[in-house]
Amino acid sequence: MELSLKRGTGGFLVYLLVGFSVAVFSVSYVGDTNPNPHLSSSSSPLSVTEKVWPDLKFSWRLVVATLIGFLGSACGTVGGVGGGGIFVPMLTLILGFDTKSAAAISKCMIMGASASSVWYNVRVRHPTKEVPILDYDLALLFQPMLLLGITVGVSLSVVFPYWLITVLIIILFVGTSSRSFFKGIEMWKEETLLKNEIAKQHQGSTVNSRGELLIDTEYEPLYPREEKSELEIIRSNLKWKRLLLLVTLWSAFLLIQVIKNEIKVCSTIYWVLFILQFPVALGVYGFEAVRLYRENKKRLRSGNTESICEATIEWTPLSLIFCALCGLVGGVVGGLLGSGGGFVLGPLLLEIGVIPQVASATATFVMMFSSSLSVVEFYLLKRFPIPYALYLMSVSILAGFWGQFFIRKLVAILRRASIIVFVLSGVICASALTMGVIGIENSIKMIHNHEFMGFLGFCSSQ
Repeated sequence: MELSLKRGTGGFLVYLLVGFSVAVFSVSYVGDTNPNPHLSSSSSPLSVTEKVWPDLKFSWRLVVATLIGFLGSACGTVGGVGGGGIFVPMLTLILGFDTKSAAAISKCMIMGASASSVWYNVRVRHPTKEVPILDYDLALLFQPMLLLGITVGVSLSVVFPYWLITVLIIILFVGTSSRSFFKGIEMWKEETLLKNEIAKQHQGSTVNSRGELLIDTEYEPLYPREEKSELEIIRSNLKWKRLLLLVTLWSAFLLIQVIKNEIKVCSTIYWVLFILQFPVALGVYGFEAVRLYRENKKRLRSGNTESICEATIEWTPLSLIFCALCGLVGGVVGGLLGSGGGFVLGPLLLEIGVIPQVASATATFVMMFSSSLSVVEFYLLKRFPIPYALYLMSVSILAGFWGQFFIRKLVAILRRASIIVFVLSGVICASALTMGVIGIENSIKMIHNHEFMGFLGFCSSQ
């Protein structure tokens, strides 16, 4: 199926393009309301440098934060979005952390939840095929651009005014949440039709909804699935060569970030290291993109219609460029928001035809790498208190595992994978509400304080 033929994709892209363009161009008007950019730019919520680290002690705030953290991690990993849009407001409003520390602890929680989710998923078989439930092809395609986007997003968070980041996040989250919700409704209807057909077969019906003849006999599958032990399932889900390439990419980005943090901002070496990230990311992405393109072409020539990976699209240059841009946008959002980029990757995997179980497993697998990269970097920069981070990360680890366990069981019992899509949509919607309300409130305070509302200088803002 061609990417361009997917119903609604074009309209969704136009919505994002128009919304982002209007928001960015409006900065030139809003920024002129305060002619002095140095008047109070340092008091912007995103540029707060003073650390606010509350003590880890038992209180109603800690109980509420634990419950929200548990539910957010459980639902976030099931949907494949992480939950950073829920964690950051919870950490700032309820526990009282400053914005930068909240973003850092949020990454710790996402890393813990995604790691436990990945551990759960490698012990689970693919629901329909004898292939890994983690799609390594898609992970290698999106991971480089996601990591690159995160570094760009962190830089843009210094330049972009706070209100603009809020508007962009609301536009993106409303769009992806709505798109995922309607996708879930479509899947629910298809599942209902399938269940009704199966019910008719069991009742001895002679024709199905398409007028095809049915016989009242239950058949065993021609090729019954072989029973496997847990160790055999883990071995089949782990592809060591692909894992090694992902770890190498992760290590290269980590090394660049660590060195870059020790160098003066905007120096020549700083910009050399910043630019060096692009060939590293594009090299790995290009390797996987060329492989998918050639394999797709080879299969089409031989008449093989089977998909190369879990995505059901044809890997044309246009679709590969589209996936690269979406990965980059997901990373930028992750850098701006302090999340793992799953708010774009999760819905995108569904959009290109990946079934919900594999989309959730692959998205959390990718997020494990991106969030852990940020956690190591934040640890070296001493951006978060270790006791609080360990406690909330432990909560997220338990939530990620049990969230996957509960939802997978529910999907198996009800035979409705669309539940995962609805969870995904709900988490994004909740994130849009929390981030939107807090962002609007802070933006109003900035207006009352006559703070500068335009773009800030990258070097002067450091």
